[in-house]
Amino acid sequence: MKATVEKLANHQVLLEIEVDPPQMEKAVDQVYRRLVKEVSIPGFRKGKAPRFILERFVGKGPLYNEAAEIVIPTAYEEAVSENKLEPIAQPEVEIVKVEAGEPLVFKAKVEVKPEVELGTYTGLEVERPEVQVTEEDIDNYLKNMQQHYAELKVIEDEPAAAGDIVAIDFKGTVDGQSYPGMEGSDYSLELGGGTFVPGFEEQLVGARVNEERTVSVTFPTDYHQADLAGKEAVFQVTVQGIKRKELKPLDDEFAKDVSECETLAELRQDIRRRLEERRGQEIEAAVRQTAIEKAVAAAAVDLPEVMVERRVESQLGELSRELRAQKMTLEEFLNSYDRTIDDLKEDIRPGAEKEVKTDLVLEAIARAENIAATEAEIEAEIDKMAKVLRQEPAAVRKNLGDLSILKYDIMIKKAIDFLVEHSVTVPPRTGGDTATTGATAAEAAETTAMTATDAKEDEAAPAEG
Repeated sequence: MKATVEKLANHQVLLEIEVDPPQMEKAVDQVYRRLVKEVSIPGFRKGKAPRFILERFVGKGPLYNEAAEIVIPTAYEEAVSENKLEPIAQPEVEIVKVEAGEPLVFKAKVEVKPEVELGTYTGLEVERPEVQVTEEDIDNYLKNMQQHYAELKVIEDEPAAAGDIVAIDFKGTVDGQSYPGMEGSDYSLELGGGTFVPGFEEQLVGARVNEERTVSVTFPTDYHQADLAGKEAVFQVTVQGIKRKELKPLDDEFAKDVSECETLAELRQDIRRRLEERRGQEIEAAVRQTAIEKAVAAAAVDLPEVMVERRVESQLGELSRELRAQKMTLEEFLNSYDRTIDDLKEDIRPGAEKEVKTDLVLEAIARAENIAATEAEIEAEIDKMAKVLRQEPAAVRKNLGDLSILKYDIMIKKAIDFLVEHSVTVPPRTGGDTATTGATAAEAAETTAMTATDAKEDEAAPAEG
């Protein structure tokens, strides 16, 4: 087999491929053996007519054309591999010559991954703040734990107060018209939690069980549902029940209840360790992201439209799956935001372009530095997956198929490792936000459940119980 490559515009190449006559003859013979069993030829039983008789009966053209269809895919793949091309679309194939005793000649025009012009990707400056956890961070964490493990007391004879959890039935209208999401029953709402439209929860403070109230609010001008943004709404609300959190005191007993620690001092140490570990992971993730962004910014690449469009469609598919899990269709989601599918694609496109460029640049760095997944790394990754899935490594390997995706993922990770290892750490800028200096109250809230022991992890949150 011979192949020549001609570069065309718009990331396309034209392959002209020549397949030797013996390879074609082998494919023609394969076609003959199949057709002779299917075609009825006078004077011969099916499967017994010689090839030259079959050729006279059906013509040489159909045999050689079908043989070309057998040969072309393999020859195309070999040509792509030999010339180290990376197609990103299906080829347009044109048969140039197919004749008995002659080489098969065909052309294949295909779009390939673009060339990446790498800029500076070593010696990149990245900030790596010190891991800092303050006593205030630990205090905030403990306060969130108090909230998480609070007991709920049913309130019957007292009015609802801020922080109480009320069960409500509600129905809202705008200009006398109801809208999706403005009606519910036995809905659990924490007063002051900021779940509903601003002003709604405050108007229920002081309400008693079985009391009905009329609540008037104005939707924010930037409300996600465009047909409600900036409009006034009236809700008829009935308070069906009130529960009040009773916080446990922060003492040694609390520490024993929510963890394996024996004292509050031990619990505080455990929280510090966890927050430091989490903060270290966040800093490392930020360092890696900074190195990636700087390497990508320094590179130049003309993004193929097909790759961007494919990434947009992939993200749309992921969104659809997430919405289905929430019992909502993509169409319903778009209607709630007064958006069209084209609007959503335009919203997604910038992020998709950034992701595609990032992938292409990291691939180029891996090629430039001869970075690839080793067999040992592949085996180690399969072993990790097997432990998580509780399967035998051999079964995991079989399910993964050709391992190309796994190899790619390992290669990209190693390329990022290379960027970080060859970066230069610089002092953090002064005046940075708290996200780069220590664990915040928000972080503590997100990680409250992490401090509990495994036995406690499945316990319901107070609002659910």
